[in-house]
Amino acid sequence: MQIVFHCGVHGTDHDGLLKTLLQNREWLLQNGVEVVSRNRHRGVFESALNSLRGGPATPDMEEMMLDAILDNDGTQRVICSQPGFLGVPDRAITPEGLMRLSAERMAALANLFPSAEVEFFIGLKNPATLIPYCISRIEDRSYQDIMAGVQLQDMRWAPTVRDMVSAARGRRLVIWSHEDTPLIWPEVVRAIATMPGDVPLKAGLLVLGEILQPDGIRFIRDEMAAQERVTIAGRRDIFARALEQYVRPEMIETTVTLPGWTQDTIDELTAIYDRDLAEIAGLPGVEFIVP
Repeated sequence: MQIVFHCGVHGTDHDGLLKTLLQNREWLLQNGVEVVSRNRHRGVFESALNSLRGGPATPDMEEMMLDAILDNDGTQRVICSQPGFLGVPDRAITPEGLMRLSAERMAALANLFPSAEVEFFIGLKNPATLIPYCISRIEDRSYQDIMAGVQLQDMRWAPTVRDMVSAARGRRLVIWSHEDTPLIWPEVVRAIATMPGDVPLKAGLLVLGEILQPDGIRFIRDEMAAQERVTIAGRRDIFARALEQYVRPEMIETTVTLPGWTQDTIDELTAIYDRDLAEIAGLPGVEFIVP
């Protein structure tokens, strides 16, 4: 049994993975892959995590959880998606760094199914937009309270991912940059679903459809139809040209209005993020999907 945890992060997926996978439900079921809705697994996993406190589930507990979340016999690969798997927004920003409880959460999730082959998929997000997103989701604390003792320059992904690698203990850990998602969405979905490249992927343009003008989608389809054989590199080139010509700026631009933040703040955080991504892509134990 393979158990896949797609762990967000906050403000990235917006159910795009679940929507795309469900469009490909027929192929998935025929190949032993089952997508579990959040409503189906949420209470089950939370109860088990609270009970186990990070320890491993017993075989009986594993069987009970699988019985509760699965609909189909013969399932070999289970896919669960939830941005809260690695913690709530309230705990994402700490004086110790960015999402520093993630590794502990990953280890606890893996222990829900100690007899299974557990995999983790994570789309990272630029702290310059992740921090404002998380703060917007925290209702009972002020900005000053949230940021007390926090140095923005310490809001880095590389130290957190290094801890994730350690917590994964050799389990598969697949990471990509959320900002690259429009270019690599088909590869992300195929990796999670184990769909071969020669199997038609439905809803492969879902992410682009949300940020392009309608003419952009028509451009992509016309360009791909004109190709005798579309390679990954060729498709990404078509996607990139569509983004250059037909993107809806309001769908990709984020206005940050946090106290004391300037364009220099955003540029500095972005530069740190870019350096972290380069480091993470080279980490042993990380499969990094690049455009």
